[in-house]
Amino acid sequence: MHTGNKVIDESKQGEALMVETKNEQGKKLFLESYGCQMNFSDSEIVASILTDKGYTTTKNFEEADVIFVNTCAIRENAESRVRQRLQDFKKVKQKNPHAVIGVLGCMAERLKSQFLDQEKLLDIVVGPDAYRDLPNLLEQADSGQKAVNVILSKEETYADITPVRLDSNGISAFISITRGCDNMCSFCVVPFTRGRERSRDPESIVAEAKDLFNRGYREVTLLGQNVDSYLWAGGGLKKEVLTEEQKAKAVSFSKLLEMVALVNPDLRVRFSTSHPKDMTDEVLYVMAKYENICKYVHLPVQSGSSRVLDIMNRGYTREWYLNRIAAIKRIMPDCGISTDVITGFCSETEEEHQETMSLMRLVQYDFAYMFMYSERPKTLAERKFKDDIPEEVKKRRLQEVVSLQHEHSAIKTKAGIGKIHRVLVEGVSKKSTEQLSGRNTQNIIVVFDKGNHKKGDYVNVLVERCTMTTLIGRVVD
Repeated sequence: MHTGNKVIDESKQGEALMVETKNEQGKKLFLESYGCQMNFSDSEIVASILTDKGYTTTKNFEEADVIFVNTCAIRENAESRVRQRLQDFKKVKQKNPHAVIGVLGCMAERLKSQFLDQEKLLDIVVGPDAYRDLPNLLEQADSGQKAVNVILSKEETYADITPVRLDSNGISAFISITRGCDNMCSFCVVPFTRGRERSRDPESIVAEAKDLFNRGYREVTLLGQNVDSYLWAGGGLKKEVLTEEQKAKAVSFSKLLEMVALVNPDLRVRFSTSHPKDMTDEVLYVMAKYENICKYVHLPVQSGSSRVLDIMNRGYTREWYLNRIAAIKRIMPDCGISTDVITGFCSETEEEHQETMSLMRLVQYDFAYMFMYSERPKTLAERKFKDDIPEEVKKRRLQEVVSLQHEHSAIKTKAGIGKIHRVLVEGVSKKSTEQLSGRNTQNIIVVFDKGNHKKGDYVNVLVERCTMTTLIGRVVD
């Protein structure tokens, strides 16, 4: 997740989300999520569906009647961690033979029914478009049958389901605006695990944002694999069949962003993730127009080489990407920018690796998610290209990227000293109960003395010092 001004490498991925609701009746559900923000959002949908059926959630898997792991398939490391985690759940089966263990999400979609054969203790395998079927699948599992539903949908958006906000600070929440992805990046499994892209009715999105604000939430993050390609024409019309006139009348992402911003000026709006080929100046001007739309863009580059970008099937060149960066900095000079970088993609030369390094120096990102290339089954890259970069070369290039990003993150954070930042208080600081923390509009963590302030307040903080990733200061009027 994009939390704070951090340098994040592959070893930091895969943190679990464990949640608990209070209800003494019904079977107990343990739900754990790995991977992207969309998975965490989906877990809230799953919890909503099952709590409506009388389930209560627990943070202790040893007392659970049902254990679900919501999985990520984008890297081999993520799948390995899930398989290791499943071994921990064997003790539940030994203690309670009637306990149900299931795998949800992208890994379930990728491996389908073969997962049941590979992992003998599994009872249920459910893809990301089949969560409405969970009550039926659990009935099947209770009767001793193995249950599988990995059917992908062209329509499912779960727009009518109010998510149960799990493990929430009560201040920030996710709102899913699209599902699936039409971008066939050669390294990525998402189009195969989440299906074709479809947008959600904007009125349902705005209604969810209003409901969250009325319940005390003060920040929403609009989620999609590619939020910039959001387009709603109504009547179930698909984006690919719209005429130019229909597209002009449709709700684009920039229009949706404005609609959510207008819910209330005290409701902060963030979004993730943008795609460079689809990011328009129109979106940037809407961001600049409204103070409550955070001045922060996550714009994955993956590589600084146009040739590598071409074989990645990213749909843009180095020059196009730098044009989008220039537009962000021109329209919002104070905007925070983060990115994704993959090192050691198929056939990447040393010169092309240096092109990535030079692009990073030109942009100077606030922070980045950085990974070595991990070949995923059934992707275009796996079918068409040879994974020919030695592991030690991938690791060395990754370390060079990480080291450079550390330098840039330190520079970016230090630039916040001496300035006043508007901060949304999210809770107590991790290091001291006498301090509070929150984020500024650029998504940087800010820490300050508690005083009389509380979670959900907006405060102005004069920053006096910093670490590499955190600003530290005092509240001023």
